[in-house]
Amino acid sequence: MPATLPLLLTMGDAAGIGPECIVRAFAEGAAANSVVIGDVGVLRRAAAQLPGLPVPMARIETPADLAEVPPGCLPVIEPAGLPAGLAEGPCGRIDARCGAAAARCIESAVSLVQQGLGAAVVTAPLHKEALAAAGVDFPGHTEMLQALAARAAPEGALPEVRMMLANDELRVVLVTIHLALRRAIEAVTFDAVLQTLRIAHRSAALWGQPRPRIGVAGLNPHAGEGGLFGDEELRIIGPAVQAARAEGIDASGPFAPDTVFMRARNTVGHPGEFDLVVAMTHDHGLIPVKYLGVEHGVNVTLGLPFVRTSPDHGTAFDIAGRGLADASSLKAALAMARSLVQGRAAPVHGGA
Repeated sequence: MPATLPLLLTMGDAAGIGPECIVRAFAEGAAANSVVIGDVGVLRRAAAQLPGLPVPMARIETPADLAEVPPGCLPVIEPAGLPAGLAEGPCGRIDARCGAAAARCIESAVSLVQQGLGAAVVTAPLHKEALAAAGVDFPGHTEMLQALAARAAPEGALPEVRMMLANDELRVVLVTIHLALRRAIEAVTFDAVLQTLRIAHRSAALWGQPRPRIGVAGLNPHAGEGGLFGDEELRIIGPAVQAARAEGIDASGPFAPDTVFMRARNTVGHPGEFDLVVAMTHDHGLIPVKYLGVEHGVNVTLGLPFVRTSPDHGTAFDIAGRGLADASSLKAALAMARSLVQGRAAPVHGGA
């Protein structure tokens, strides 16, 4: 067994580009000390779709078997309960079996990391419609991981979690995620904003910023313009920022959401004013990060009792099975997971 526990990499939707990205990342040396939780047949099919990148598979029973895997072989754990015949199904289509398999792989990976057999969970993309077709009662990874984490918590308490999307230039943490916009606006409460600020502040220590500068985006145009275009900034967001500051959190705002991301963007010659931005809704926060390039973005679930990262893209059904997928975002997710695991293990000094 390696000196450090392996990363546990879930296959994602078998009909999407996840398996292809996994094989490519492994072949290019970016998935060292990782174990895939998935279907061997699906991964073999993905390898066959990548001419010039022959990757043999090694089926293992537990992450502890990684030490026995021959060099150059991709180690795969097939969890019990995977639907049969996944590799025979077409790529690029919604399939309930693929949704069920993706969910089963996530459940297995979380169970292994909770048993202390893995360092972190890295998830390849799943398809939300396939998940729903399989009868899985979660709209996405974040909510499923939150529920799975609760199973090991005292009295099954749900951990407070938040989605962060990050690249080298910008980090954004979301107050609300997979909700219809009308419902998301209703979910922007004082408690939700304050808790997001707490989670973002606490989590930043994992990547070396125990005192992060947090810029808070408003909800309305021009951050409400003093109540002219909406009063959530005055009633909810502003008071939550002040409460966070009273706790020693370096939060400021709310700022106009159409400019705060530019102010936070950190590039050569333009040091950002903020280390991260808290945004109220999914698209407010994710559009600017994804515009900078999904190939470099990483999705991180903050607040879980274990590290979880994911690529900043979906299943890309339009190119699945054609050998065209770019594994850059998965590579970034693997690198981010390793970094956060190290940060979790290291002592943190300073901060509130």
